[in-house]
Parts: sequence; structure tokens; C-alpha cells
Amino acid sequence: SKTVEFDYPGCEGFRVSLCYLAREELIKLRTRCVTQVFNKKTRSYEEELDDDKFLTEYTKAVVKGWKGFQLSYAKNMLLLGDLTPEQETQELEFTQDNVEVLMKNSNDFDTWVTEQVGDLENFTQSK
Repeated sequence: SKTVEFDYPGCEGFRVSLCYLAREELIKLRTRCVTQVFNKKTRSYEEELDDDKFLTEYTKAVVKGWKGFQLSYAKNMLLLGDLTPEQETQELEFTQDNVEVLMKNSNDFDTWVTEQVGDLENFTQSK
């Protein structure tokens, strides 16, 4: 696996470290998050994806860190209350909880991460 640092568009100084996740690894990750649930109507077992577990496992696998993520950027990605000018320039620490909140609540961030990780060229030396 290879980790590359990316500039997040529209947020000066905000850099996110992402790890390439091969299709095979993504399938294994998804399989770990699927359970068999009995459906009374069809009288058979069906696969059910645990979305929360998948999000946790996915973010652990692909988002390896960030730096320069100011609260003012979070204000544009999430529903936050009013921030003072001092709070807006404070950096949000990279933690598993913080990245999961961002992935769950910001479609833009989630989509951007997925697009970056899904493009092999982002992780090859030819780029």
C-alpha cells in the first residue's frame, strides 16, 4: 500500500494523507462488514452491510492523517455554530473520530476521498 499527501481543493494549507486501496482489499473490507440476516418473508438468509462499521473500517484503511485543517474549513463542510475569529484559525486535530464525523456528514469530503483513492494514477510515480 502507498500513502500520498493531497491538497484539499478550496482549503489552502489543508493536506490529507490517503492510502491506495486495491479492489481486492476493498472487497475484503466490505466482506468483514457484512452479516447474514434471516428474512422471514423469503425464509432465507440475506447479506446486510453494516454501514457504520464499513465507514469506520474504510476510513481507517484510507485516511491516514491530515494537517492544516482549520475550523473555518469544517464550518463549510459541516453544520457548525458560529465561531469566533480565533476559533476559525484553530486547527482540528486528526483523530479517527474526527475523520469519521467528517466522512459521515460531508458529502463533498467523502466524495473527494473516494475519487482520490479510486484513481490509481494518484499513487503511481508517473503522476
